[in-house]
Amino acid sequence: MKTNKKKIINDPVFGFINIRSELIFDLMEHPYFQRLRRIKQLGLSCMVYPGANHTRFEHALGAVHLMRSAIGILRLKGQEITDEEADGVTIAILLHDIGHGPFSHALETTLVQGVPHERISLLLMEELNRQFKGKLDLAIRIFTNQYHKHFLHQLVSSQLDMDRLDYLSRDSFFSGVSEGIVSSERIIKMLNVKNDELVVEYKGIYSVENFLIARRLMYWQVYLHKTVLSAEYLLINVLARARELALQGADIFAPSVLKLFLYQHITLEDFTHNRIIEGRPALDLFAGLDDNDIISSVKEWQDNKDPILSYLSKCIINRRLYKIKISKKPFSEQKISLLKEKICHHFNVGDDQLHYFLIIDTISNSAYNKVSSDKINVIFKNNKVSDLSDASDIDLSVFSETVRKYFICYPKELDIK
Repeated sequence: MKTNKKKIINDPVFGFINIRSELIFDLMEHPYFQRLRRIKQLGLSCMVYPGANHTRFEHALGAVHLMRSAIGILRLKGQEITDEEADGVTIAILLHDIGHGPFSHALETTLVQGVPHERISLLLMEELNRQFKGKLDLAIRIFTNQYHKHFLHQLVSSQLDMDRLDYLSRDSFFSGVSEGIVSSERIIKMLNVKNDELVVEYKGIYSVENFLIARRLMYWQVYLHKTVLSAEYLLINVLARARELALQGADIFAPSVLKLFLYQHITLEDFTHNRIIEGRPALDLFAGLDDNDIISSVKEWQDNKDPILSYLSKCIINRRLYKIKISKKPFSEQKISLLKEKICHHFNVGDDQLHYFLIIDTISNSAYNKVSSDKINVIFKNNKVSDLSDASDIDLSVFSETVRKYFICYPKELDIK
């Protein structure tokens, strides 16, 4: 019996999403993509915003919907986009996040160090292209900016792409942070192409300004919220401790795939050549990891005989998160020394284990990069094109300046003024 591959999906953010391509349906059905149902879009942000439990699967579908809308608008304005190109750019946005691991930053800094998710996304796309007998050739060329129509790549990856338009709307919706609301439909209707560059028509400039404001506020209120930072860095330390113990020969509970990443050093070269590890290709191993593996392991590690791993795991599972303080200036050596002394005394640990209890780092945020090769360009009625920062009648310098802050994180029971 032939499967109906033309689907309508009910999305809480954009309403009904139409899947008209059989190839896109088949890609969505692939285990690599279905795994995204088990990867939260915002990691541990649900510890601050309880509704933020949406997944990267939903985000990818939303980005597909916006991409199809953008294609339709550009075609109406006279841009020639073939059906093959439309499918190619839609597949590129569908798969743009397929290389995200569970709790992305925690994984990238512990179990697969030096392997950015963007690189894994491309490798997984290339593996899918092999399995689908070359049907993703054009999508990969667009994704890597190797296709002669540059504006198609900009729809996938730029400072005003379908990825950002979806995640701002979606993350705002599920977190309940109304400051992140953007008029995606209005912005898309204002898109056009000039000299193979994506441009925004002048009458859409206020919507784009609002988009930049929303992005800046969402970073400080959601993505870089101090309690979210505390939870994410705590999880990094949990995985780092589990891996340290595993490499020392300790018996650490974990699902089989996660166990391989704990006990072995799997490199970018392993993924690039898709080497066989313990009988399975490296990319399949990576695609076998999801949030459930991490959380189920951390639950079990609460009872581990190692006091550090046990303590850190209990902090995550029971939301006893570290105290975090953020400052515009670096913290004084006096304060850091006092904290180190208290940690060593309270937890009976040496200097080599301090980093599990004291986290010192920086965060930065810049809503708009005006020196980027992919600026947001505005087109006027006279066909003149200007960078957004020049076209706007408000000072956008605050959005282009990188704001850097310092933070320090430590157990609450050691709180000091």
